[in-house]
Amino acid sequence: MTQRSFLFLLGSTRLEGNSELLARRAAEQLPDGAEQRWLRLADLPMEPFEDARHDGEGDYPVPTGHARTLMDATLDATDLVLVSPLYWYAVSTSTKLYLDHWSGWMRAPGVDFRRRMAGRTLWGVTALAGTDRADADPLVGTLRLTARYLAMDFGGVLLGNGSRPGDVLADETALLDAKTFFTG
Repeated sequence: MTQRSFLFLLGSTRLEGNSELLARRAAEQLPDGAEQRWLRLADLPMEPFEDARHDGEGDYPVPTGHARTLMDATLDATDLVLVSPLYWYAVSTSTKLYLDHWSGWMRAPGVDFRRRMAGRTLWGVTALAGTDRADADPLVGTLRLTARYLAMDFGGVLLGNGSRPGDVLADETALLDAKTFFTG
């Protein structure tokens, strides 16, 4: 088996927010030797994504700057973990922007993004302020369908409850789920 390499993309505007705290608890259970890389999307801002698929140009430019850093990190990982609080029933703005850029990366010459993403695993970790876990269904659906579109495995979404900083650490169900999230 290939050594696993986990990329945790932190999509919250809050440092050490509930989603991040929960992801870090789950990451404590990763097997020895599993590589972990943590990137905060707010530290790597990207330009707004411009959909130019039908402008007659065909290819998108190969990304540069922060977009290139994120694309390379994404392609280097066997497991991609999107860590985003639930905002209006979806992923955060920075997480959505990151996913939007995938459309360009799929069309950048020489990148072969779509083929290279196949077989990797996409995971999600989110904290929601309410107690109805079904409120996260749209977020879960977005990640599940994204994985399917790129022929990735979908590992699922770890859900926790928390609004104020640190609240998720009192969610016993989430902390228990975190112990087996990446190992099944």
